[in-house]
Amino acid sequence: MKTLLFLLLFSTLTFAKTNIIVSILPQKIFVDMIGGEKVHTSVMVQAGASPHNYEPKPSQMLEITKAKLYFSIGVEFEKVWLKKFQNQNKNLIISDISHDINKSIMQRHHHDEHKAHHEKDVTNKDPHIWVDPINVKQIAENIYETLVSIDANNSNYYKANLTAYLKELETLDNDIKTILKDTPKDSAFMVFHPAWGYFAKRYELKQLPVEVEGKSPKMKTLVKIMQEAKEEKVQAIFTQPEFSDKAAQLIAKNLNIQVIKASPLAHNWAENLKNLAKAIAQQPNSKKD
Repeated sequence: MKTLLFLLLFSTLTFAKTNIIVSILPQKIFVDMIGGEKVHTSVMVQAGASPHNYEPKPSQMLEITKAKLYFSIGVEFEKVWLKKFQNQNKNLIISDISHDINKSIMQRHHHDEHKAHHEKDVTNKDPHIWVDPINVKQIAENIYETLVSIDANNSNYYKANLTAYLKELETLDNDIKTILKDTPKDSAFMVFHPAWGYFAKRYELKQLPVEVEGKSPKMKTLVKIMQEAKEEKVQAIFTQPEFSDKAAQLIAKNLNIQVIKASPLAHNWAENLKNLAKAIAQQPNSKKD
């Protein structure tokens, strides 16, 4: 009997997984790639919801009490909720996996008619760092370091997973470069919500945003935007399922261009980046997300 109890206890301790919560779905992909079978990862912002103003469900607050680790990434709802999560679970370790990544200012359309017209709000950093595969290499390193700090016994396992995933990210980066190899430098693509700035910078493209922070432009500004889109020879406008696309549809109709749904929160993260590149390169086999 004692032997059986020992084996059961040993089995439980050996195969227990670290309960981890992340803010958005792409983080789960990254954490699971490094943590593998040693972690159980839950996502806070549910599919179709916006990380700008998300409010956790009661069931998710219960999950917080059982979690050991929360990986933050700098999305807006965290500003309010991270402190509440910490109050809910005093032992919760919160690790920011965006550290050591140089964040850019959130891009505004230069016809933006809101308060910050012709100004850069230095406090408004663009959180969408994960749309650049090279940034994700640093994110993966950050995840690895945190996991090792709380579970040193499995450091070799995490290291092997990290090494393999860094190679995958290199391949993804090269695949995107290949897709865009015939696309002229500074080619413009139009987006409703400016979530693709890091992607544009990495691959020497130009992101033309229609709105910032969920606010649609007025008709006078829309006319200017459409004129700019014509001058830049924009072939498509990208919108996110998490935001209204009425203004984007109006622009597309007037310019006779495509509206393509492409979410930076997509479950097929790597494939989604390649599809975005294909659409910008006007490859016929590009897919809508």
